[in-house]
Amino acid sequence: MLKHPLAVALCAALAVSALPAFAQSSAAAATTPAASAQRPADNPLFVESTLDLRYPRFDLIQDAHFGPAFDAGMAENLREIAAIADNPEPPTFDNTIVALEKSGGLLSRARRIFGNLNGTDTNDARKRIDADYAPKFAAHRDAIMLNPKLFARVDALYKNVGSLGLDAEGQRLVERYHTMFVRAGANLTEAQKEQMRRINAESAKLSTTFSQNVLNEVNDSAVVVDTVAELDGMTEAQIAAAADAAKARGLEGKYVITLLNTTGQPPLPQINNRALRERIHKASVARGSRGNQYDNTEVIAQILKLRAERANLMGYPNQAAFILEDSTAGTVEAVNAMLGQLAPAAVANAKREAAELQAMIDREQAAKGEPSFQLEPWDWAYYSEKVRQDKYSFDDAQLKPYFEMKNVLENGVFFAATKLYGITFKERTDLPKYHPDTWTYDVFNEDGSQLAIFIYDPYARPSKRGGAWMNSYVSQSELDGTLTVTANHQNIPKPQAGQPTLLTWDEVTTMFHEFGHALHGMFSDVKYPFFSGTSVPRDFVEFPSQVNEMWADWPEVLANYAKDYRTGAPMPAELLEKVQAAAKFNQGFATTEYLGSAMLDQYLHQLPADQLPKADEVMATEAAALKAAGLDYAPVPPRYRTPYFSHINGGYAAGYYAYIWSEVLDANTVQWIEQNGGLTRANGDRFRSTLLSRGGSKDTKQLFLDFTGHEPQIEPLLIKRGLAPDPKDAAN
Repeated sequence: MLKHPLAVALCAALAVSALPAFAQSSAAAATTPAASAQRPADNPLFVESTLDLRYPRFDLIQDAHFGPAFDAGMAENLREIAAIADNPEPPTFDNTIVALEKSGGLLSRARRIFGNLNGTDTNDARKRIDADYAPKFAAHRDAIMLNPKLFARVDALYKNVGSLGLDAEGQRLVERYHTMFVRAGANLTEAQKEQMRRINAESAKLSTTFSQNVLNEVNDSAVVVDTVAELDGMTEAQIAAAADAAKARGLEGKYVITLLNTTGQPPLPQINNRALRERIHKASVARGSRGNQYDNTEVIAQILKLRAERANLMGYPNQAAFILEDSTAGTVEAVNAMLGQLAPAAVANAKREAAELQAMIDREQAAKGEPSFQLEPWDWAYYSEKVRQDKYSFDDAQLKPYFEMKNVLENGVFFAATKLYGITFKERTDLPKYHPDTWTYDVFNEDGSQLAIFIYDPYARPSKRGGAWMNSYVSQSELDGTLTVTANHQNIPKPQAGQPTLLTWDEVTTMFHEFGHALHGMFSDVKYPFFSGTSVPRDFVEFPSQVNEMWADWPEVLANYAKDYRTGAPMPAELLEKVQAAAKFNQGFATTEYLGSAMLDQYLHQLPADQLPKADEVMATEAAALKAAGLDYAPVPPRYRTPYFSHINGGYAAGYYAYIWSEVLDANTVQWIEQNGGLTRANGDRFRSTLLSRGGSKDTKQLFLDFTGHEPQIEPLLIKRGLAPDPKDAAN
């Protein structure tokens, strides 16, 4: 999850809300007398929180507070912008760029808190606010970004940036502001600007509709099961949770299996009833295209049309070309080349894995004296778990007792961070919570000074969007005198009261991944809010978080947290060896399902405007995209299908490739760390000082070079994904 001065980002299924404010600061707003006189005393959003590090007053904030804060914040922000644009003095770095950085404090604060709460714990009131204000925020942003007098001042500074006497961060700030204005349409004619305003307003409405449809459809598509016998294979705790979910829906005596916003669903590896597995899978993949009130095919068709129109207006052939120009990758050709190199190897690997699964099916059916059947998507997770157990003599059920959630967090994730960076953690119970199922921690530097406050929000709930992500409530900046308040979110099924939360291995690695984003935010050490924390290109932001995954199975770290929650006994060495040996297992499937979505994203956003699908053509276009990419392999559908592909509705439009692009950088970095001593303070301090602390204040390619000392190479990724032989295996 990532942030931009004009965006609040919510990582895995990212939904991004554009912020019109140019900073996360309230310095200017707090000293505006006219604005202060209008501030209701009973609205906590109108003032900075007095809690530590400006931690939000969740105990005081009510939904009714947001609208007034938004309205006052926009009005205040426009007064600030007018003062900058109409300043009779010649433009200077301080009276223009720094003034922009200090503007919009009230609006930024209110929007940041609302966006985060709406993503993690929405309700009908918040949905209405979101829908109502989305077009207003788009119009407000346009009023700033398309202001000709304001842009003239930024442009003048940009043209003379070398003579302003700025340090490297200040010079980059001028350059990035100029790029941001130009890419928003500042150089367009007045008629073109009016067209841009219309596109942005319509896009904002549609994006909100798409997001709300996805969440509503996940809840509406839950699978109702009549008898407990059909749930054979699930644990008693899971069955009890399904019964509770049914009871909550007024279906006493039945069972409800809720869905997550991915194509694959968590119960599929366990359920022995093939017919039920098929029902769950088909309910999952039909979301957003069932012709009901949550159908997203018309919405996505309109969104794609508007994006293409905007790209053409800006002089680009398609949305992908427009987006990728301002990325680490740089061009459509570079992304297509990388994805195209991976796809054939991934599918070939998936087909080899499928042959193993089919052989398992054939053996089992023969042993039962029943005819065999062809491997289908709803069979993959179930039989891959069987093959895993057969090949490596373990399954997830054996691992789970060693992965109690809070122990993984404190003695795994936090332990690794302490070993690497010297930081320490202390749980707090005095700060208010936005939801009772959250934990809060102070984070301290080695010298005892406070670094950040961290919130952990693990459980799935109907009011929470799918996926896993990081967001910040307060971002670090020297200009504002702020440190970070950040949060990690997952969607782990909550057990019954009194039962431990036991994680799958995927959930463990996700916890490490998201904390990598949190570290990126917490270690930020920049002057200007624009560059704070994770304010980097989409195809770079996942890189530090993916690096942090390496510590999940690092022997010293794993030994510290992989302990039986009942006895405290460590995970047996032989089981640990099996986990590590199975690291590349099922990577053909994992890579293929990811690439299916990544290449679908590129296909849709590289289409010319006159070839974009209409609503009734969306699913056929998806099929054509997969076929064109060589990824039309029926047993492995895309991780996200178009109507519930939240990433491309938000900040990852034409950017879902970012995960694999970042993983190239990740694999190179992991290789460097392994070759230079592994889990050491020296490596942690180097990563923190050269990369994590720099945010967006330096070119991202240079940040990578500063740490590794060489250009990125794809071979380490191919080895990691099991798509190329590992030289270490050959040596053994």
